[in-house]
Amino acid sequence: MAKAKQDKNNNQEFDKYVRWFWILFSAGILFVVLIFSLASWGAFGELPDHTQLENPETHLATEIISSDGVTLGKFYFNDNRTPVGYDDLPKQLVDALVATEDARYYEHSGIDARGTLRAIVKLGSGGGASTISQQLAKQLFHGEGSTNMFERILQKVKEWIIAIRLERQYTKEEILAQYFNIYDFNNNADGIRSASRIYFGKEPKNLDLKESAMLVGMFKNSSLYNPRPDRNPVGVRNRRNVVLAQMEKYGYITEKVKDSLQKTELDLHYSPESHREGLATYFREYLRGFMKDWIKNNPKPDGTYYNLNSDGLKVYTTIDSRMQQYAEAAVQQHMPRLQAEFFHQNTPDRNPTAPFLELDKSEIDDLMNRSMKQSERWRHMKYDLGKSDKEIKETFYKPIQMRVFSWKGEIDTIMKPIDSMRYSKSFLHTGLMSMDPQTGQVKAWVGGINYRYFQYDHVKTGKRQVGSTFKPFVYATAIDQLHLSPCDTLPRSQITIEAGKFGNPEPWSPKNNGGEYGGYMTLKDALANSVNTVTARVMDKVGPKPVVDLVKKLGVESEVLPVPSIALGTADLSVYEMVGAYSAFANKGVYTKPVMVTSITDKNNTVLYQVKPETRDVLSEETAYVTVKLMEGVTQSGSGVRLRTTGADTYRADYREIVTGYPYEFTNPIAGKTGTTQNQSDGWFMGMVPNLVTGVWVGAEDRSVHFANVTYGQGAAMALPIWALYMKSCYADKDLNISQEDFDVPKDLTIRVDCSDNTDTNTNSNTTKPEEIPDDLNF
Repeated sequence: MAKAKQDKNNNQEFDKYVRWFWILFSAGILFVVLIFSLASWGAFGELPDHTQLENPETHLATEIISSDGVTLGKFYFNDNRTPVGYDDLPKQLVDALVATEDARYYEHSGIDARGTLRAIVKLGSGGGASTISQQLAKQLFHGEGSTNMFERILQKVKEWIIAIRLERQYTKEEILAQYFNIYDFNNNADGIRSASRIYFGKEPKNLDLKESAMLVGMFKNSSLYNPRPDRNPVGVRNRRNVVLAQMEKYGYITEKVKDSLQKTELDLHYSPESHREGLATYFREYLRGFMKDWIKNNPKPDGTYYNLNSDGLKVYTTIDSRMQQYAEAAVQQHMPRLQAEFFHQNTPDRNPTAPFLELDKSEIDDLMNRSMKQSERWRHMKYDLGKSDKEIKETFYKPIQMRVFSWKGEIDTIMKPIDSMRYSKSFLHTGLMSMDPQTGQVKAWVGGINYRYFQYDHVKTGKRQVGSTFKPFVYATAIDQLHLSPCDTLPRSQITIEAGKFGNPEPWSPKNNGGEYGGYMTLKDALANSVNTVTARVMDKVGPKPVVDLVKKLGVESEVLPVPSIALGTADLSVYEMVGAYSAFANKGVYTKPVMVTSITDKNNTVLYQVKPETRDVLSEETAYVTVKLMEGVTQSGSGVRLRTTGADTYRADYREIVTGYPYEFTNPIAGKTGTTQNQSDGWFMGMVPNLVTGVWVGAEDRSVHFANVTYGQGAAMALPIWALYMKSCYADKDLNISQEDFDVPKDLTIRVDCSDNTDTNTNSNTTKPEEIPDDLNF
């Protein structure tokens, strides 16, 4: 009886515990449900709604894309992020992530119950329970977890809710792509695309298995396992090998593949992306200004403005990455040789005022003082720090540690800022622009020798005297107005255009280089050899105003005074203007305004801008063709004939290759014109083939820095070699289809262009030739 009573009491006690267990268990479930419900209703802070989940707020860099689909660079402040789609991710990269971060990713709906239970039982010691979806939720909507336990639990609850919503909103593949795109891999490597480009120099789709494993290894801690050479290479390699082991564990790779790859090095191609490095740096900086103007004039539908650095715009440009590389390589090949020759000629014993010529000490002091006041150092100390002029000037004479440019690499040195300024002024610079004359699309743009140290753009911003490259405009005007032929002749003797004529302020009597003035010359030979007196005679017949009118129609916006001396190129013009103007000759007299941007899209690929080419008829097809035939003489027998050379010139020194000639061996038709300004301050070469016009300028920052003679200071030695090296590379790349054919002949050509039957046209004879231009054809 007593035993039965005891059993009954025990059963009641047990039932009591069971009831309490179920009460507590139910309460716990209800509590969890309540917590989740309250969290989902926003009681613990706002959760992203449907719209935010569909368009999470992330900062996306503006991407600059070449005409052949290569990313030239990006605009961004902090987030160098350009998203890619799932189809752009290689399978081994996705497999590596799933195997390492969330092995049951394809089986759960945002929360891995088994992993969560394991984490609770082991209090986190058995590994985290966060799924890829939860990690994406964390990255997108609240970042790092709180150190406060209660707040951390609430954040975790939010992660679970957001993860479940993400799983409902997106496919598994879309979630993976978003996760790869959102992660910060450090060193401006925001997202998988930037990471693969910065650490391996390739697009994500081209990553191999071990590269994929290394990048996935960074998801654990991108700072600790950062593959920069100066960081933690052993730890990075070990972490990569853990990823490979996980892939083998879950059957994505074989044990043999794992073992072989774990023995390999990282094989990085670390190339940080910077606004001052990479391809087409000067063009990209021009584009920044273009985009700022475009944004200012094209607000969003809601009236706000696009952010160039974070709205994920895509700017499709006309630049061809291959041609851009060839242009930059040509500059890199020629300019160090030219600079070595300049330094050789301007050692202190040869030129005590180096690098300046024809300046005395007071003039040099004035120049350097002006340069000081125009420097960034002066601006910063005066306007940001409020220093006096005396205090600022004193700092220019105190040695400091600095890095300076050299063609053999950066030099770490201690130098006075004033001396570093003088050193930097000794460098010769260049500008190159290459354009398709039919479409106006600019294919290459090299604004200088090194953007990190010399940021002034010599394509569009810089304007310098153009010298004899202006002469074709004078001849084109005469051909158009007087129907002249390249075979017509004029005396080579000196001519004086008196004061008052054409508004000339004083008599003008140009001289020829070499001092030869006897006999007659065909216009073709006169242009080919840059004979100033013949060009002056042509100017005397047409007058400067029609010439100025022509160049304005050819897109020149800079001021060109209507005076006779412009015939010899006294006007300051940009490479951009010169290439645009010359292109009309190759395009049968039709001027096409240079185009650099074809379209702009937003992050959703909606087209925001589409280029509308601007063209106008300027010259007749016949006039354009005859002018081209005139310029062909420059490369056949004139100042550009070295393009036809078949052997290198003599070498003057074993460390300097000659800069006045290379074995270029061009045989195809080329129209061109060299240009050399007074005292050899500027060297130009404009070269044309039927579907490509390229202009090159070379000179120093200050006009007093130049070669002492024309052997090296002429356009044929300074600028022409860059054009030739660039075109050799373009022709070698058959995919570019750069023409080697003749220029198209107009159907109804009435002007004679074949001067092969002209006899004795370049002599010292005073006999009037049958084709001599009558003096009464003055306008």
